[in-house]
Amino acid sequence: MHSSTPRAGSAVLGLLMCAAGVVGTWLTWRYFVGTSVGQRIDDTAFRGSEIGHTTLWRVAEPVLEIVSIPFIVVVLGAAAVIALIRRRWLLALQVTILVGGANITTQFLKYVVLDRPDLADTAGAIDNSLPSGHTTVAASVAAALLLVVPRHTRPTVAVLAAGYTAATGVATMVGGWHRPSDVVAALTVVMAWAGLTMFVTALGSPETVRPPDSAIVPTTVVGGLMLVAGFISGLLSASALQSTSDALTRTDTVTNRSDLLEAYTGSALGVVATTAAVFATILITHQFACRPAGPLPATSKSKDRVQTL
Repeated sequence: MHSSTPRAGSAVLGLLMCAAGVVGTWLTWRYFVGTSVGQRIDDTAFRGSEIGHTTLWRVAEPVLEIVSIPFIVVVLGAAAVIALIRRRWLLALQVTILVGGANITTQFLKYVVLDRPDLADTAGAIDNSLPSGHTTVAASVAAALLLVVPRHTRPTVAVLAAGYTAATGVATMVGGWHRPSDVVAALTVVMAWAGLTMFVTALGSPETVRPPDSAIVPTTVVGGLMLVAGFISGLLSASALQSTSDALTRTDTVTNRSDLLEAYTGSALGVVATTAAVFATILITHQFACRPAGPLPATSKSKDRVQTL
């Protein structure tokens, strides 16, 4: 009874995370693709990406060139090896399914399930381009690495993973490859699959040795700071996009350079906010999902350090 309650609670957190990802993906498509005002806001940000394109593309292009089939194979292979070294056999399979499932889901949603009705005169792809494939690859492999590394390294890896994912998502916008909503939807797709992984971890593949309570502190601090950063970025993004919406009520198409730049910046901040929230949630939920229930056994200080693995 004592040990089953934390397991059940962590499993529920995983399911809630999965549900949030599914709902977030649908809402993103429903508003930014399925409504006229959403399409126009997205389009204004998309056209704003032409500002400073030449300079920014020098930085963005190398980031996007990393994403490839060999890249997926190498990172996923490294993640599996780390899991196997730590004797987390099931986790090695879980992260493989996470990466494969997220990327297959993105392609299936983009080309089979979701459409793009012609509701406004917009730039960019005529057909549906949501979710972003490049962002899905970046977010899924980053999440896979976060899930397999030892406990004491996860806060650092979470920050690096979020930074890389956000950079990839924004880079697709800089290059004019994707609209902001495409990037956000890719992040929520990965969130849904990560939630399923947490659910399985909580029920079937927790760590074998309970870590000392002191190991929870870095996770709480880093996860909390990421959520705060995401919240602040989200507020700034909402303010900028509300201004864009107000401008669109006065005219069919925004052409003022400052308004385009505001929409572009606001959408980039929205990507940063979503990325921070997703990876903070993965970090915190995973730490609880894989933590064995029960009291901490009496050990020496040297063994305590091993338990953080």
